[in-house]
Amino acid sequence: MSTEAPPAAEQRSGPAGTWAALRPLVLRLHFYAGLLIAPFLLVAATTGLLYVFTPQLEQLVYDRELHVPASPRTASVDDQLAAAQAAHPGASLMSIRPAPTPTDTTQVIFHAPDLPESFQRTVFVDPHTTEVRGILETYGSSQALPLRAWIDNLHRGLHLGDVGRLYSELAASWLWVVVLGGLLLWFRRRRTSRKRLVVPEPGATGRKRLLSWHGAIGTCIALGLVFLSATGLTWSNYAGANVTELREALAWETPTVSTDVVPPEHQGHHGHHGHSAHTGGDVGPERVLRAAEAQGVTGPVELTPPTSGGAYVVQQVQRHWPTQQDSVAVDAASGQVTATLRFADWPVMAKLARWGVDAHMGLLFGLVNQLVLAALVVALLTTIVLGYRMWWRRRPAGAFGAPVARGAWRQVPLRVLLPLGAVTLVVAFFLPLMGVSLLAFLVLDTALGRRRSARS
Repeated sequence: MSTEAPPAAEQRSGPAGTWAALRPLVLRLHFYAGLLIAPFLLVAATTGLLYVFTPQLEQLVYDRELHVPASPRTASVDDQLAAAQAAHPGASLMSIRPAPTPTDTTQVIFHAPDLPESFQRTVFVDPHTTEVRGILETYGSSQALPLRAWIDNLHRGLHLGDVGRLYSELAASWLWVVVLGGLLLWFRRRRTSRKRLVVPEPGATGRKRLLSWHGAIGTCIALGLVFLSATGLTWSNYAGANVTELREALAWETPTVSTDVVPPEHQGHHGHHGHSAHTGGDVGPERVLRAAEAQGVTGPVELTPPTSGGAYVVQQVQRHWPTQQDSVAVDAASGQVTATLRFADWPVMAKLARWGVDAHMGLLFGLVNQLVLAALVVALLTTIVLGYRMWWRRRPAGAFGAPVARGAWRQVPLRVLLPLGAVTLVVAFFLPLMGVSLLAFLVLDTALGRRRSARS
């Protein structure tokens, strides 16, 4: 994706000269955004590359906590919970993830108010002997163990809290803009063969060779980069909040199974909604799990105890394809299933959001997903380095960058300029950090232009 003006002979004319007027704007935006946002992209890409293979690293580093010898005997979930509570007395139970296979441990998860947000303490229990294999701090809904949690927070915010998260949001906000601007510049260049869009020009030397590789690699990974940008924004502070509000307004949010329990005296009657009543007693996690299995909710699951007199929730947590996210609610007093929610019944946009996040994390398609992400990140790093190399070779001595025609926006027809301005305002509102940084780019561009005019 080009960061420089091609020779006039290589330019393609746009309808009614519109492209000729727009090109300097696109080039200038691509140049400044690419040059100034690239350091943030370098950090995000490097830390993301570290994260890609952390699931395999977890299996090696935390082998004792995660794995046990297989045995024909399995203790009840109730007994496993009792062993975990004895090892971590006084803690409030958050959820239980029973061992999905005979060689896995059961994870009993406790609230940890003394830890940062989204962290909890997990007791790992041998499902056969109820031996406690270890207690670790875990993070998020994916139950990231300390190594993966550390790298995750490095990627997300450089371990600097909310201030650090600004860097990743800035990178995600601008990545798609740099990509689309670069594609527009690259596809408008005149070339003898369309193959040169994705295959570097053989025999090219110097700056032309750098540009050929930069544009071809950028074109090949463009779709993947836009995907990473869009899914990455869902985790951000400001743009992420806007995404959440939009999903709520359009009823695209992830549904949850109802945990309301109707009291016996109201069963069979209509017009009673929202009742939550615990009728006494608790059948325990073991019977709850058996009730869920009878409804087909099997495999890796998470069992969440009732709160405020509601029901237990048993939710499938398999994040790889085919996605299993069915859930049921089970009455604690009777052990009866009171509600069922199938992943097949989720709204389409909620499904796409689930798949998008899992693919971004390298979970959806397992090792293939991880290898594709790794290749995508390496290609992005290569493209950034090539872009910087082109800028350095073309940069005039003592100047920030190669001169690009200024003020060309005045030649853009109003029928193009007004919609473009309106779209920019909407995007800047939806992506606040992009709007603020765009304003900073304009100030910098104006200052450099005045400095150049003063010198000349």
